[in-house]
Amino acid sequence: SSFEFWPTVTLHFPFIQKVEVQSIRITCTVSSRFAHTVMSSKALNKENSSQEIFFEVELPKMAFITNFSMEIDGQVYVGEVKEKESAKEQYEKAVSSGKTAGLVKASGRKMEMFSVSVNIAAQSSVSFILIYEELLQRTLGSYEILIRVKVEQPVQEFQIEADIYEPQGIAFVEASATFLTNELIPLIEKTVTDTKAHISFSPTVEQQQKCPGCKGSLINGDFIIKYDVKRATSLGEVQAVNGYFVHFFSPPDLARVPKNVVYVIDTSGSMHGAKIEQTRESMVAILQDLHEEDHFGILLFERKISYWKDYLTKATKRNVSDAIDYVKKIQDSGSTNINSAILDAVSLLKKERKEKKVPERSMDMIFLLTDGMPNRVTSPQLIQQNVFSAIGGIMSLFCLGFGNDVDYSFLDVMCRQNKGVARRIFEGSDAAIQLKGFYEEVSSPLLLEVDLRYSENTDFLTKTHYSQLFNGSEIVVAGQLKENDVENFSVEVFAHGASVADWQTVYPEKGYIFGDFIERMWAYLTIQQQLENRLVHGEIFLGNIEAKALNLSLKYNFVTPLTSLVVTKPENENGADRSFIADKPGALHLRSGPSEPQAPGPDKRPPRSEPVCTWTPIPRHKEPPTHRYLRESATGRGSGGRWR
Repeated sequence: SSFEFWPTVTLHFPFIQKVEVQSIRITCTVSSRFAHTVMSSKALNKENSSQEIFFEVELPKMAFITNFSMEIDGQVYVGEVKEKESAKEQYEKAVSSGKTAGLVKASGRKMEMFSVSVNIAAQSSVSFILIYEELLQRTLGSYEILIRVKVEQPVQEFQIEADIYEPQGIAFVEASATFLTNELIPLIEKTVTDTKAHISFSPTVEQQQKCPGCKGSLINGDFIIKYDVKRATSLGEVQAVNGYFVHFFSPPDLARVPKNVVYVIDTSGSMHGAKIEQTRESMVAILQDLHEEDHFGILLFERKISYWKDYLTKATKRNVSDAIDYVKKIQDSGSTNINSAILDAVSLLKKERKEKKVPERSMDMIFLLTDGMPNRVTSPQLIQQNVFSAIGGIMSLFCLGFGNDVDYSFLDVMCRQNKGVARRIFEGSDAAIQLKGFYEEVSSPLLLEVDLRYSENTDFLTKTHYSQLFNGSEIVVAGQLKENDVENFSVEVFAHGASVADWQTVYPEKGYIFGDFIERMWAYLTIQQQLENRLVHGEIFLGNIEAKALNLSLKYNFVTPLTSLVVTKPENENGADRSFIADKPGALHLRSGPSEPQAPGPDKRPPRSEPVCTWTPIPRHKEPPTHRYLRESATGRGSGGRWR
């Protein structure tokens, strides 16, 4: 997960230079992976006439805006989160008048764009503050805060600041930037103690300049903070504050589970050119990453389906080398028979499992790479139903949607229904890197069918069952403690896999954390998982899920697909209504997927960017043995743990 801010001064016309961006401040506070980010900026209209100024911020798609305000000549205008339907009339009025200044919409690979405009009188200033929150996700062994900055002109007050507090202990913190020069490197200040880290970057106007007296700024690129927590001697960490708890589960030093994987590769005509070349390149790297205890197969599909071998092959050096020679010769032609390709891959894995040609304790996986719409069996709902019925909950499906034309929502729902995830791969020079990066995230399972069971003094738990835990990732469960009863808290973890380690419980320092962060983390996770559950399971859950998610969104002031941010701005010169609505995109009313059959159980997984401040003044199978880890209590007096 990443936070990306992109403060930008955009100069379209000479007179726009009369608007001066006086300050840009980005502050990120992370407490136990839960990030609270404040983006603030101030601008002065130096012109002798009023100017319309746009404030735009790109934020992570998984983040929820929690507050927005602006101050104009000493008067503060604060946004209010309302039920989407209750704001509908205002929204439609704004649309009909062409004054939808406030908007949150998809933007680029991983982003949503928040935008608002305001009319500023001559010689007046305006300040904007946007706040949003997100749970950082652990990927490939670290958490990442990515701050994208693009400042075209030096700013009098420019600062990036991050405070990280991890009571479990901080293992490492790294801070860097793509735009650093030898003069700027020393300006990154980093202070790290056992549980806290402070990072800041605050260049002066002169240090931002490309050259002495130049108007251009060096601050153009990515500011990146990566860190991880200490987990060398623990199977997990429990934190409890004010009647809520959060459990982080990421066992260290577990042996990876062997995988049996079928790579299902689209070789239809639309893959011609760069796509097929990048597919060859990424498949070479993916095959080289296989471990010798893995088994794999390769299936190519267009109108017809062809196999490298009609059985799974052990990933010996010789077999991997032969497979690499094979994928280097992949050619494109024909149409896109996704339905038959996936069903054939499922049959192959089932056959190998039935004939006991793969390890009993191993994970069955399908990786589908496609760039287009299915055009043999063309109904996405029918394909989803066929795949769901064939897989039957005994293997995982991962999809990589290549390019802008792919029906990504179709792939996304299909993967979620089958214990997997989808990822859109954007066309570009780095497409092969994107492919390999996603594969690395999910290619090393450590535990399968992870079931976390909590004591009876807990309630309103977030998702407690995960199909797999991958190397470098983390499971997070939050819930309420009845009567704030910490002493009698306990947890059992059932999973396919085995290890022995100690357990630890940590209580955050209340003087450092920001308020009710565990409670807000619980609400955040609950809403995300309820909305995802609605997407996967369809209309049958609609009313109940939407009611719960809406109530929590309003209670905690989150802008979600069920709520809108309403801001009333100063009247314009004509006295017209200047309210605007900021809506968060959501798939709640754009469903793709079968109504029958439903995916088994309420499997609610929260599914990740790049933020911007743009000032633009303009004129107006058979189950392996189950093991479980037992712990006595959350008081720290437990006797360690045992897997059974």
